[in-house]
Amino acid sequence: MGTWNSRGLRGSALEELINLSNEQYLRSGLALIQKIPTPIKPINIDKATRHITLAYFDQKSTVDYIGAVQGIPVCFDAKESASDTYALDNIHPHQVEFMQQFEKQNGISFIVLYFTNRDECYYVPLRDIEKFFERANKGGRKSFTYEEVDKSFRIPMGGTVPVHYLDSLQTDLTIRDEG
Repeated sequence: MGTWNSRGLRGSALEELINLSNEQYLRSGLALIQKIPTPIKPINIDKATRHITLAYFDQKSTVDYIGAVQGIPVCFDAKESASDTYALDNIHPHQVEFMQQFEKQNGISFIVLYFTNRDECYYVPLRDIEKFFERANKGGRKSFTYEEVDKSFRIPMGGTVPVHYLDSLQTDLTIRDEG
């Protein structure tokens, strides 16, 4: 069990944009995607503000989002990087295991990765994440770079859908159908 602190809130701006996107997808009848809260056990609560000041994670979280896109089960995590390198330490083995199990049930698993320094967002499919982990497990680098991210999975940002990841999901589905 880990301790909750502000480090866990780093992705909250991206998550808020994804939440707004998911609301738009729901209104349009395109998808039903839910944000999965991380279960915590409060330890200290500031009585004046009623804010939790110390808590422990009750259990390991799986992914940030889960749902269905026109009958296709999807799950994904939202991640951010302030540089052109993303450390694999930020993707926990239990999350990868959950995504692998999800795909065994004919779901689609991915991460939405926002490079804040470039103001660019990408859909990174589980198969790519697995390749990066396999390389690390064989003694290779314990991260992946902006250059290694498939640019055909760039996620359009802005407009009525702030993080329009469904276009990239469609690209992934097309690749899977062809493979």
